[in-house]
Order: sequence, then C-alpha cells, then structure tokens
Amino acid sequence: MAVLAAAAPVGADERIWRLIEAGGQAIFVRHAVTTPGVGDPPNMRLTDCKTQRNLNDVGRAHARRLGEAFRAHGIPVARVLSSPWCRCQETARLAFGSPEIWAPLGNLFGRPENRATQVEELRVLAGEQRTGGNVVLVTHGSTILALTGVHPGPAELVIVTPQGDGRFAVAGRLTVP
Repeated sequence: MAVLAAAAPVGADERIWRLIEAGGQAIFVRHAVTTPGVGDPPNMRLTDCKTQRNLNDVGRAHARRLGEAFRAHGIPVARVLSSPWCRCQETARLAFGSPEIWAPLGNLFGRPENRATQVEELRVLAGEQRTGGNVVLVTHGSTILALTGVHPGPAELVIVTPQGDGRFAVAGRLTVP
C-alpha cells in the first residue's frame, strides 16, 4: 500500500516573502522598538534627536535583523523612504542604508490635522504600480493604521500591492524575529 504525502500548504510568511522577492510592492515598516513611553516627550523637535523618543538597543538589533532578513531572501529594494522622526530614520538606516526623508510618512499620533493630506499622499504612492524593486516606507504605527487599517507591532511589515490610480490591496503582514 502506497502512502501519499500531501504537500504542505505554503505558510503565510513564506507567501509574503515570495511576493516581495518578486518586487513591485510597497512595504510599510513600523519603526523598531523605542525607549518606553507613549508618544514623544513635551517640546520634541524633529531637528534634534535628543528631544525625541528613540530606538533602544533592542530596537537597533531588531532593525539590523530586518535588513539581514531582506538580504538573505534577496529582496529587491528600489527605494527607501522614511518619516522625518529619528526613530524611523535610524530603523531605515540600520536595515537598508540611507533613506530619503518624506514628510507624508510623519507621525499621525496626536496630529489629526495632518491625517487627510498625509493619507492621500501615501495612498497615491502605495497605489503606484512599479516594476523591479520594492519601495520600503519606514514610518509609525499610527500612520500605517490610518492608511491600511492595520496596526503593526514594532518593526513589523505591512505589504501592499499597488493597483494603480491610488488603489492598493493589503497583501499581508510579516514579522522578522
């Protein structure tokens, strides 16, 4: 009697890795772990990292592992954009190299007056069909949530597949341990 082994289903993580290996996606990354607290300290200034809530050593190590995972999987990255906040810039730099700073990726936490404008600018970029590499956007949980309805954890990826004309579909989430 022959025993037939059923093919194991492709896991969600494996499916997402394959998708981004093929390129053309918009990959939103929430910044890595920061010093404890909610929001930035009073009198925070974007031009002075010492006044902001920044990555801690655990966050820095996690950002490095994220970059290592991308390289190990051969993920093509055409462009890296970051929020102006130092924790996002550092996450991007440690994982992917020097990012372009893009204001629409800024933190929406406690800044509802910016929401409509930023979300519209993000929607246009997320929906832009591209060939070749992925665009990586390092930002804040509140910003990703406003655009996609997904509330990611620190250094978690939310992958969106562009459909043109400002439309996109959330393809999935991925966490690098």
